[in-house]
Amino acid sequence: MSGTKPDILWAPHQVDRFVVCDSELSLYHVESTVNSELKAGSLRLSEDSAATLLSINSDTPYMKCVAWYLNYDPECLLAVGQANGRVVLTSLGQDHNSKFKDLIGKEFVPKHARQCNTLAWNPLDSNWLAAGLDKHRADFSVLIWDICSKYTPDIVPMEKVRLSAGETETTLLVTKPLYELGQNDACLSLCWLPRDQKLLLAGMHRNLAIFDLRNTSQKMFVNTKAVQGVTVDPYFHDRVASFYEGQVAIWDLRKFEKPVLTLTEQPKPLTKVAWCPTRTGLLATLTRDSNIIRLYDMQHTPTPIGDETEPTIIERSVQPCDNYIASFAWHPTSQNRMIVVTSNRTMSDFTVFERISLAWSPITSLMWACGRHLYECTEEENDNSLEKDIATKMRLRALSRYGLDTEQVWRNHVLAGNEDPQLKSLWYTLHFMKQYTEDMDQKSPGNKGSLVYAGIKSIVKSSLGMVESSRHNWSGLDKQSDIQNLNEERILALQLCGWIKKGTDVDVGPFLNSLVQEGEWERAAAVALFNLDIRRAIQILNEGASSEKGDLNLNVVAMALSGYTDEKNSLWREMCSTLRLQLNNPYLCVMFAFLTSEAGSYDGVLYENKVAVRDRVAFACKFLSDTQLNRYIEKLTNEMKEAGNLEGILLTGLTKDGVDLMESYVDRTGDVQTASYCMLQGSPLDVLKDERVQYWIENYRNLLDAWRFWHKRAEFDIHRSKLDPSSKPLAQVFVSCNFCGKSISYSCSAVPHQGRGFSQYGVSGSPTKSKVTSCPGCRKPLPRCALCLINMGTPVSSCPGGTKSDEKVDLSKDKKLAQFNNWFTWCHNCRHGGHAGHMLSWFRDHAECPVSACTCKCMQLDTTGNLVPAETVQP
Repeated sequence: MSGTKPDILWAPHQVDRFVVCDSELSLYHVESTVNSELKAGSLRLSEDSAATLLSINSDTPYMKCVAWYLNYDPECLLAVGQANGRVVLTSLGQDHNSKFKDLIGKEFVPKHARQCNTLAWNPLDSNWLAAGLDKHRADFSVLIWDICSKYTPDIVPMEKVRLSAGETETTLLVTKPLYELGQNDACLSLCWLPRDQKLLLAGMHRNLAIFDLRNTSQKMFVNTKAVQGVTVDPYFHDRVASFYEGQVAIWDLRKFEKPVLTLTEQPKPLTKVAWCPTRTGLLATLTRDSNIIRLYDMQHTPTPIGDETEPTIIERSVQPCDNYIASFAWHPTSQNRMIVVTSNRTMSDFTVFERISLAWSPITSLMWACGRHLYECTEEENDNSLEKDIATKMRLRALSRYGLDTEQVWRNHVLAGNEDPQLKSLWYTLHFMKQYTEDMDQKSPGNKGSLVYAGIKSIVKSSLGMVESSRHNWSGLDKQSDIQNLNEERILALQLCGWIKKGTDVDVGPFLNSLVQEGEWERAAAVALFNLDIRRAIQILNEGASSEKGDLNLNVVAMALSGYTDEKNSLWREMCSTLRLQLNNPYLCVMFAFLTSEAGSYDGVLYENKVAVRDRVAFACKFLSDTQLNRYIEKLTNEMKEAGNLEGILLTGLTKDGVDLMESYVDRTGDVQTASYCMLQGSPLDVLKDERVQYWIENYRNLLDAWRFWHKRAEFDIHRSKLDPSSKPLAQVFVSCNFCGKSISYSCSAVPHQGRGFSQYGVSGSPTKSKVTSCPGCRKPLPRCALCLINMGTPVSSCPGGTKSDEKVDLSKDKKLAQFNNWFTWCHNCRHGGHAGHMLSWFRDHAECPVSACTCKCMQLDTTGNLVPAETVQP
C-alpha cells in the first residue's frame, strides 16, 4: 500500500490464490512443484510450492486497507479503503457474471474525507461491509454499508468516470450508509462477532466497544489502550485478541471488564495478530523489523466440576525467512500453513509444525500426538523385545504374587516363571536360610540363627583354624583322598548349598535323588564323584543315557570314567586332560578335571564359571583347608559383587555385602522387585535402613501404583510390615469431635476403652457391637449420615429396616471388627457425608451430593474415584 509495507491475503474460498496489497493489487496462483520443474516467470515460495502472477490491479490508488469478499460469488471481489475515506469495490480478473458486474467500481463515500483504517465483511450477511475511519468532530467513525444498495441522494449527481482510453462507465457513488456508529471518535480496528449478524466489535480511540445494530444508541465498552488489531478466535467466539504497542490482550466477551490474559510484552511494537483458522487456540503475532513470528498456543484444561481454569500458554517462535517480515496470512484450510511477505515483496510459503507430545504408559504402550493425529506404536509380530523388558516381567510377576510366599520361599522362583537360573538359586538360598535359622532358633534361641543370614563368607570366617583333613576311601575304587573333616560351620555351609539336609546326617543321597528326578544327570554324577562315589556316578550317567530325554553320549562318558586309573603317567590321564575341554557340559568337564588334578590343586573345578556357585562352594568346603577356603570364598564373593550375580547371595547373605551385590544386579537389570523382596526376607535392621534398600522399596511401590495394582501394593505393604515392623506407619488420620476437638476414633473400634464402659454412652449389648453416637469427651452428638439419618458411629448393619437391604448384604461379607462400610466419610468441599457404604452406594448412580439443596459434585472432585484397579481387569 502507498507509503507503507505490503500486506497479504489468502482467498477465502480459493485455496490456491492469494493477493499482495501494496501500491497495487497483485493476484497470485500457488501450485505444487513436487513432481515438476519451476515454470518460467514463477516465484519459488518453498521447496514444494511456487507462485505464478495472474493479474495486477492498479486502479485504486492511496490504498490503506483491503478486505476480500467472503461469499463464493463473485470470487475475486475486494473492498479497498483509501486515504480519503472512500471504500471502492474492485476485482482481480474478468468476472463474466452479469449479476455482480455492476458492483465493480462502486464507491462508498463518507460525509467528511479522512483516512479509512480498517474494513470488515459481515460473515453472516455477505452484503454488509463495515469501515472504520479516523476521527471527525461532526461525523461518525464506523460506517456500515450495504454493497447492493442503489440509493443515492438527489444532491449527488451521477458522474462519468473515465477508466481507460476509449471506454467509459458510470460509477455509482453511495453516500448513505446503512448504520452510523461511534460519533466524535476514531476507529482503529473492527471485526464482526460470528455469533450474531448485528454485533460489531470495534477498537475505538480509547476503548473496545461492542455495538448492537438492533439498538445503536447503546454500546458495551471497556476502557483500554489495546484497541488495535481486534480479531475473534474462530473456534471460541467469545475470545478476542487485541494489541497495543508490544503487548497482546486476550478478552472474554462474557467477562468484558478486563483482559483474562495478557501475553508477554515484546520489545518492539506489534504490527499484526491473527488466530489460526485451522487450529484451536493458536495465535500468531508479528513485531516491527523482525523475521520471527511468535506463536501462543492456548490450551484450556477443564476441571472435574466443569469450569475452565486459566489457559496454559505455550510460547514458540518460528522463522519463515531470513529477511524482515512485513505481513503474514494463515491459509484458510491447510493446517498450520501461512504465507509471509517481506518489505521487498519476497514471499515464503511456510508450515508451522506441531509440537510432538510423547506419552509412555507404565504398561509400555507408546503414543504420541502431532496436530490432529494420534499415533500408537505397535510391536512387530516377530519382535519379542517387550517380553524381555524387565518392566513387563515385573508386572507379570506381581500378578502371580511373586515374592509373597513366605512359607515355601523356594516357590517364588516358580512364580517368576522358572526361567532364570539366578532367581532359582536366590530363592533356594533364601529358603534354606529361613529353614536353618528356624531350626537353630528352636535348638538354642538367640545363638547362631542370625549367622545363617550373614552368608557362607561369615560362617567360614567363624571357623578358621578349627578343621583338619583326613584320608577317606573311594567307593568303587581302591584309592584314598584327603577330605576336610566337617565341623558344624562347614556342615551348615553344605546345608545352605543344598547338598545335605538338616540334621547331623551328611549323606548326599537325597540330594542326588532329587537331581535325578529333575533330569540333571550330569550334575548328579559330578556331585556323586565329588563325594568319592565313582560307582554311583557311573550308575547315574547310565540311567541318564537310557532315559527318554537323556543323551546317549553319557554312556561314553560313563565308559571313560570306568577306565579311571590313579597312575600319573597313564595314557587315560593324558587323554582326559587334553579332551575334557571339548565337552559341552561343564559338569562333565569338571568331573575329569577333578580326576586328573593333583591333590590340593582343584582350580579346574573351582574356577569353572559355568558350574553353579553353590556346587563350587560345597566342593571347596569338602576339599580346601581353612586358609584356602577363606581365600577362595573372599575372591568368589568379590567376583559375584562386581557381576551382580544373584547366586552370590549364598556367600554374602543379607548383609552390607549383599546390598552391594544387589546394587550391581539392579544397575544391570533394573529389577527393583526382586531386590525389595530379597532384602526384606531376613535382613537385619541396619541393612533395611540402608538408603539403597529404601530406594528400591519405594520405587517398587511407586511402580505398583503406576500400574494401578493398588491391591498388590497393599499386599506388599502388609508383607513389608510383617518382615520389618519398623516400616509400619503411624496413624495419620483420626476422627475428631467438631466441638471439643478430641479424638473419637477409639470409640468406633470394638475394643472397650479403659476407664469407661459402653453403658456410659448409652450403648446396650456386648462391646463387640459398639454403637457410639456421641463424643466420649464432651458428649455432644456425632453428625448424622446424609442418607440413613442415623448418627455416625452406629454400625450400618444395626440400622432399622436393614435386614434385607443391600447395605447389610455388603457389610456381612467381611466379619472384621472395623468394616470399611462403617467408616466416617465426607466431602472435603461441602463437608457432607455419612457411612462409607452408603456413600459408595449413592455415588454409583448419582453425581451430586445427597443432601437436599446442595449442588456439590462430590464424586467428580475425586479424580481417582472412578478408576478401576488394573488387577480386576486382567484378561
